[in-house]
Amino acid sequence: MKKVLVLNGSPKAVSDTMVLTRAFLQGLNGEGAYEIDVVDVIKKQIKPCLGCFKCWQNGDGKCIQQDDQNAILEQYAAADLIIYSFPLYCYAMPSHLKAVLDRTIPLMQIKMVEVDGIVQHVPLVDFSGKRTIVISGCGFPDWEDNYNGLRIMCNNSFGHPTMVFVSEAPLLNAPEADAVTGPLVEAFIQAGIEYREKDCLSEGTVNWLETPMIPKEAYMEMINGIT
Repeated sequence: MKKVLVLNGSPKAVSDTMVLTRAFLQGLNGEGAYEIDVVDVIKKQIKPCLGCFKCWQNGDGKCIQQDDQNAILEQYAAADLIIYSFPLYCYAMPSHLKAVLDRTIPLMQIKMVEVDGIVQHVPLVDFSGKRTIVISGCGFPDWEDNYNGLRIMCNNSFGHPTMVFVSEAPLLNAPEADAVTGPLVEAFIQAGIEYREKDCLSEGTVNWLETPMIPKEAYMEMINGIT
C-alpha cells in the first residue's frame, strides 16, 4: 500500500485549504490504495534549524534536536506522496511549516551535484520515486502575483511539483457561499481521481481548480463589508 504524508500547515482547527485537500484525498483514495497520515504541524514542537550541520556529520538522517521533527523525517522518508497543504502567509508558507521544510536537510548530504542547471545536495534517501503536491489557498481575489515567489521556492525545493493555488479561499467556510464552493470541492475530488489514475494533473484541471469562484469586485465588496 502506498503511503501519503499530508503536512497541514494551517494553524486553524477549521482550515479553508484543508477542505480542498481532504476533497482531493477523497478522490485519490477512492479505491483504498493509500495509507494516509495527516500531520497538523501547528500541534507539533518544531524548533528552528540551528544550522549546525551535525546531521550531515552524523549522516544518519536525523536532527540532533530532540523535538517532533525526527518522527516527521521518518514519515517523510517513507512516503510515496507528500502533500503540503497550507494557507498563504506573506506570499510564502507559514513559519511553522517552513521550519519543517528547513529541517529536512538531514535527508540530504553535504555533497553537491548540478541537476538541470541547479546545484543541489545529494539526497541521503531515495527521492526518485517520491512525488510532491502543493495545495495552497489565499484570501486574495486573484493569485498569480501573490504566488510567484512561492512557486519558485517550491520548484527549486521539490523539483517542479504539482501545484494548485486557490484564491478566495475564505469562501470555503462561508455556508452562504455553498453554491460556488460546492462545485470547487467536487472538482478537487475529481482531481484526486485524476491524480490516482495518471500520477499528475492536466493543465486544464489545474486551471479549473485555480479559477476564482466569484468576480474580483464582488469578492472585494464582500471582504470590505466585514466588520
